[in-house]
Amino acid sequence: MAWIYLVIAGLLEIGWAIGLKHTAGFSRFWPSVLTIGTMIASFVLLAQALRTIPVGTGYAVWTGIGAAGTALIGMVWLGESRDVLRLVCLVLIVSGVVGLKFADAAGR
Repeated sequence: MAWIYLVIAGLLEIGWAIGLKHTAGFSRFWPSVLTIGTMIASFVLLAQALRTIPVGTGYAVWTGIGAAGTALIGMVWLGESRDVLRLVCLVLIVSGVVGLKFADAAGR
């Protein structure tokens, strides 16, 4: 169950990272409320996951999901660069996240 919490927390991190763009520096009320709510939910689920997942693994996976997902959404919907080096770096992030999951499973 902890890994499910962690993945959902990572997906919520994508939501609040994208939400930050729409808050206009927290000057827009509803986008700010939604972004802060998503932040809180993400942190709560991360905290629940870290009750059983090692903190280094959990935090790295959480930030990896958030970073890779936010970058992909930026490329697909926000017109950000899709150059090869950027895509290779995203593959490396995802590979690291998957590797941490397998390393955690092997260590138990």
